[in-house]
Formats: sequence, C-alpha cells, structure tokens
Amino acid sequence: MKDDIATEIGDALFGFQAALKQGGSSLQEYLEKYYYKKWMGDTLLAAVSIRATFVTAMHQFLADEGLCNLERVQLSPLTDPLAHDVEHVPSISYKGLHYVLTHSMIYSKLLACHHPKIKGIFVDSPNIRLEVESPDRIQRGKYIVDFSQMDIEVRRNRGIDFETYLSKPDEVKEILKEDIATAKDLFERMLIHSMAKIAEKNKEELTELGVAIEAPQQPFPAFAYDQSKKKYSLKEYEVGVGKETSSQFFWITGIPRENYDLIYPYLKPDGKITAGEVTSDMVYNYDICAKSIIRDTGEQTEARELLSGGIREWLYEPIVERLLDNKVIPVKPIIVEGNIENINQLGGYGPFLLAASMKDDKGRSAFPDTYGGGIGIERTLYTLCRGPKVDKIDDVTFFGKNPDSHQIYLF
Repeated sequence: MKDDIATEIGDALFGFQAALKQGGSSLQEYLEKYYYKKWMGDTLLAAVSIRATFVTAMHQFLADEGLCNLERVQLSPLTDPLAHDVEHVPSISYKGLHYVLTHSMIYSKLLACHHPKIKGIFVDSPNIRLEVESPDRIQRGKYIVDFSQMDIEVRRNRGIDFETYLSKPDEVKEILKEDIATAKDLFERMLIHSMAKIAEKNKEELTELGVAIEAPQQPFPAFAYDQSKKKYSLKEYEVGVGKETSSQFFWITGIPRENYDLIYPYLKPDGKITAGEVTSDMVYNYDICAKSIIRDTGEQTEARELLSGGIREWLYEPIVERLLDNKVIPVKPIIVEGNIENINQLGGYGPFLLAASMKDDKGRSAFPDTYGGGIGIERTLYTLCRGPKVDKIDDVTFFGKNPDSHQIYLF
C-alpha cells in the first residue's frame, strides 16, 4: 500500500515536471517562484510575526476566561457537513472503520462540554476542506484547503428542557437574547485584546505591510442577515455591509446555514416550522467580518468573514429534526435498550445521537447547552494584512493550499 501511494505521487510529480519542461520552464523555477521567493521575503516574515502575537493573545485571553484547552481532533466518524460545497470529504480506513478528516471540530467541541464544571473549551484546530476551485478561474484570495481555526465552545447552563422549549417560547426567547449578548461580548473582548497586542508588539511588521490595526470599541456594529441580503447580492452582502460602517470589525447575525446553529422555535406543539418561515430573528448565530486599513491613506478594503458561530441546538428532538431536514441523515435513530437498531443507516452520526439522547440520574437531558464559534487564523491574518504587500492568502502562509493558485502543491 505504501509503495503504491509513493508510486502514484511520484508519477503525478513526473507528469507535472514534464508539463513544465514542455512549457519551457523547470520544477526549480516553479519552486523558486511560488515557494522559495516567498519564504525569503519580508512580507511573510512580517505576517507570521503578527500571527504569533494574534494566536498567543487569543490563547492567553481564553485561558484567563477559565476555558480548558482541548486536544486536536482530525479523525472522526463524522464531521461538520458544512452549508457550502466542498469537493468531497477526505477519509482514512483504520482499525476496521472509515474515518473522515474533520472539516471542523464542531461535534467534538459540543461533546467535550458535558462536565458541568467545564466553563468551556478552546483549541487551535486543524481543518481540511477541499474547496471547489473557482469556476471562472478567478483568484478569490481567501480560501485554503488545509487551515487552522481557533475553535471555542462555552456552556450556557440554562437547563431548558423540551417541555419548556415547546410551551414557553417567550421565556426561552428572552434567555436566548441574553445568551447571544454574552457570546458577542466574549468574542468582542477577545478581538479587542488580540488587536491591542498586535498594535503594541508588531508596529514594525504593520509598517512593513503598509496596514494599520485599530483596537475596536464595544459594541461592534451589528447587521441582520435578512436586511443585508435584500440590499446586496447574496454573495456580496458582507462587502456591501462593510461599506456601510467605518468600523474595522462588525457583526452579521441570523444567517440560515448549518444544522447545529440554533433556530428557535423550530419545533412547536403542533408540528414544526417550514424553511420559508425562518427569519433572521429566529436564527441565533453570528459572523464577525472585518476589513484591513491601508496605513498611508486610511482606505479600508473589502470586508471578509473571520468568525462564524452561534448558540447551538441542545435538545435531542430538534437536533434530530434539523439533521433530517438538512439531509445529513436519512432516518431518525431507533434507540432500544441502549442500542441503535438502525445505526447502519446513520453513517457516523449514531454514537453522537446516542450521546445527545442520554439523560442524567434525574431524568434530565445530559447534553450540554452551549454557544461557540471558530475564527480562521489564516483568514484573519489575510483579511487584516491585505494591502500593498498582501494580495491573497498565499502571501501570509508558508504552505497555503489555495485552490485558485496552484495546479499542484509541492509541500
């Protein structure tokens, strides 16, 4: 098996090298152009120095908030199904089971928050997303297929059971509004702390890149997805919203997407809502978007999304319905005496759904109610450093695998 893979890789590189030679170039020239020149340049040096400050500052902030650091999870029977298209989910066979490489650690984060004394968790997690190449061969600049993300999940400890969920919507909505405010406060303070550290420690690097960092003020401006979508095209709404505000950082809230971001109410005593009934004020999630600031002119670049998160579905019944309606699983699990009779139909979701169904010794749901988010490290670095020296995400990464930049990755 190892020899077969090595031969396949070698054959692919042979073909690539032959194509370069036929075009009048060489593999060394390609390496020098796309790797060596960047490694030896001051732009990448400045960017990764800023990265070190940014990641260290977030780690310190989250540890000081009392969150626990979680190990990285790269192999699992299930992963984030995502609300946008990727080419496919890479997989590995090991010890009799097929594991997928994680798009994100969302399900691991939720499960790790079970213990009531855990305030929350954070992890600088690896992610693999085989993003589809731009169909128009346009350099979008922001995508890489192999990236890292600061994943954060925090317990809410509200203890709302399914009966209350169904029968007291006004009471539940008030609690959810409070928790969204708490979540936004945490992420705003994290970014304020991190940006202040960069502004203090990386003055030379920011000057080298020709950009400025301003420690933002609370609260960040916030815009509802529904209204933003009406004003701007679906793909460009964050860019349009960014032009409305002079703030370097801002929120877009209530974005219908992944099955685990809370929609409330989703289930009702007489059934459930339809997709057409969902409005932004029913979707308890959020994005943080940001722009870079050109040092010499004060001009701001187009906005990009940095962080996505939300309050999570926490009750077994809506968790299952959301997975069904998003076509992530084809059938409801049938749980009998601690086993799932139709586990073969659920892909890798059987163990997760069994955990979500479990009760404590008082008969209450044991699954944690949480809010969280993930902030892309390379995406943030690219967004904040974009300017005279940084044009695409490759410029701030040593080995950035941008689907729009390379036919083949050498490292």
